Amino acid sequence: MAMGLLCSILNLWNVYSAAIILVFWMAACGALAYYACRPPRIYMLGFSAFKPGDDRKCSYELTEYFALRTEKFNEESMDFMRRIYLKSGIGDETYSPPFPFRDEEVEGLKIAMEETSEVMFGAVDAVFYDTAICSADIGIVVTTCSMLSTVPSLTSLIINRYKMKEDVKCISLAGMGCSSGVTAISAASDMLRSQKKGTYALVVITENITLNTYYGKDRSMLVTNCIFRVGCAAVILSNRSGDRARSKMELLFSLRTHKGADDKSYCAAFQSEDEEGIVGMRLTKDLIRVAGEGLRAHVTSLAPLVLPYSQQLKYVLSWVAIVVLKMEMKPFVPDFTTAFEHVCLHTGGKAVINEIARSLRLSDYVVEPVRMVLHRFGNTSSSSVFYELAYFEAKERIKEGDRVWMIAFGTGFKCSSIVWKALRDFSSNSVTNPWVDCIHRYPVKV
Repeated sequence: MAMGLLCSILNLWNVYSAAIILVFWMAACGALAYYACRPPRIYMLGFSAFKPGDDRKCSYELTEYFALRTEKFNEESMDFMRRIYLKSGIGDETYSPPFPFRDEEVEGLKIAMEETSEVMFGAVDAVFYDTAICSADIGIVVTTCSMLSTVPSLTSLIINRYKMKEDVKCISLAGMGCSSGVTAISAASDMLRSQKKGTYALVVITENITLNTYYGKDRSMLVTNCIFRVGCAAVILSNRSGDRARSKMELLFSLRTHKGADDKSYCAAFQSEDEEGIVGMRLTKDLIRVAGEGLRAHVTSLAPLVLPYSQQLKYVLSWVAIVVLKMEMKPFVPDFTTAFEHVCLHTGGKAVINEIARSLRLSDYVVEPVRMVLHRFGNTSSSSVFYELAYFEAKERIKEGDRVWMIAFGTGFKCSSIVWKALRDFSSNSVTNPWVDCIHRYPVKV
């Protein structure tokens, strides 16, 4: 009987042992399958923000001289542009494209391509230098320029210039406004997640001023002449896990909201002809209101993804008190600085910056970088958030583990965000940083 009992125990032990081994084996296979199939993480190896030479600096006096020399603006238009410029928050060291500095009147695609080639190649050269990545390593190229769409495309211009490999994948974005820089990063990261690990993506973000200077009398179109300036950013992204140690940041997620179904939002920033048939970019009086509504819709979608539970609970209680209990009180505005250590805001102009700061209740310290970028470089459109990131780098404010929120508005009307996590402390020793020769003077009182 004792032998029979011992045999039963051994048989039972064998069954349990086999079951345990099977469970562990299945768990191991599941874990391996998960890690093999999960989307790769996206890292930013480096970025650059292009700074033209000092011979392109365009002070207020020089801007006024260029406008008068064209003899295309009447006195009323000149007075209006003076007022806009002087209260815009733009300083005297922003940069102009090549054409105003020419003695002869130059217009057309050739001079526009001169501007675009100069800034794009300058930014790409700098990011290749900083990251030690060569053009042969690039598997994806994404360019964005809202107001200039060429044939061949701007991605083809980059591929031809740097003699990239034949299987490189490319996307050229156009017509998406100032949010297209954030959108381009999102598009490149989506492509990287679908590619084999070990792929690098080059994202080039710029805008063209030459072909989009407005020479008419419509005030809603004259505003763009006053605030937009030359700029370009280049970013290298990687889906290679081994690149984490040498990368600056990891992309956590992106979000886009679109209010284009609303007619006023759709027409708030619109390229069209004026009454005399002159093409320009119309910024309507609804723009600030539309931007505020777009921002509220965007942060409503963003808040559950990033805010701590304490902030979310306060928002819900505020909503219940106002909507359900009909209490007369102001709605609770979440504190987004509890979710992010640094914010790169859209450099749309002084009024847009003030509206964002008011809506999100951001302190002067938080909005300091965007105001300094507007002062030093003007509105460089879609690349402006990377000039802000360069400001943080020059000030050495970003530390390992910090989260950085980039948010920008675009025509349509859309609002786009991306969130980064710093993988190491940012240092100010980069020779290609556009603030390297002037950061000691900032911040300045605007």
